[in-house]
Amino acid sequence: MAPRLTIAVDAMGGDQAPGMVIRGLGMAHKRHPEAHFLVYGDERLVTPLLRRRFKKSPDSITLHHTSERVADTDKPSVALRAGRNTSMRLAIDAVADGKASGVVSAGNTGALMVMSKMVLKTLEGIDRPAIASMVPTMRGEGVMLDLGANIQCDANNLVQFALMGDVFARTVLGIEKPSVGILNVGEEDLKGHEILKEAAAMLRDPGLPISFQGFVEGNDIWAGNVDVAVTDGFTGNVALKTAEGVARLYAGMVRLSFRSSLLARLGYLLARPGLAKFRNRVDPRRYNGAMFLGLNGIAIKSHGGTDAFGFANAISVAVDMVAQGFNQRIIDDLKRFSDSLNAPRKAAI
Repeated sequence: MAPRLTIAVDAMGGDQAPGMVIRGLGMAHKRHPEAHFLVYGDERLVTPLLRRRFKKSPDSITLHHTSERVADTDKPSVALRAGRNTSMRLAIDAVADGKASGVVSAGNTGALMVMSKMVLKTLEGIDRPAIASMVPTMRGEGVMLDLGANIQCDANNLVQFALMGDVFARTVLGIEKPSVGILNVGEEDLKGHEILKEAAAMLRDPGLPISFQGFVEGNDIWAGNVDVAVTDGFTGNVALKTAEGVARLYAGMVRLSFRSSLLARLGYLLARPGLAKFRNRVDPRRYNGAMFLGLNGIAIKSHGGTDAFGFANAISVAVDMVAQGFNQRIIDDLKRFSDSLNAPRKAAI
């Protein structure tokens, strides 16, 4: 592996790249001065930006030139075949070659997922990687997965997602013993299809190193009734996008309400400190950085439309996961789970 904590950055991915990326990189460097960054992008565009942001610490950055990039409109299959010299692919290759421990990109989600899976491969014991994201809850922060990488899943996939989510909650969120639940149409054991019931039965194994709470409903996620919400990629993506839409709806309705009359505007002046605190609490930039969990290397997807603050947070997620030995902890937990499942069989023999 890389001798230092090294993160590869796709400078050309995102709606406002490369300017947004380099500004975010500058913010991240102030938070993590111990980290080194490998930046992949067009040197004509990136070099002037780096000179402005890293005058006092040029040794923290290594720029690798490429004029090619993955467009947002590129199909993942096309990007995989024809994008070997793109900034995204070269950043991923840096992780596969051991030059970096993680990669961060705000580029094409499908291309990043396909490239990362094909180049980095999955960890031993993991069948499919999952997209995970931190989410705000009434009790703090939680993690939800899968959010779109796997439309259909079997029980083993869901169990692996639960283990990876548990490790993330412990290593990055700092929750000593995270609670884990499977998203279902009800909390009762008899509800849901057979795959969910089978996964729940496996997660109730007493030898499993997680705290499984059973089935949960959608409102339980945002209430913080569990720290880790597990689901297939289809359901997870719909649930997350629906929640984001409702949040935007309420924000818009609140703005319209405060503009409706002079008295309402006066009320806004009184409520402004509380509203600012609320806005900061649910700011999507604070939770920016979807993780591709289960790969043999850290891969973080920043939202393409984020700003520098959001991109810096995505980099911080990558740094935290590398520093905490995230992948090794997944491997260790999978081994303990496998041993616990095999123990009764050995005893019977």
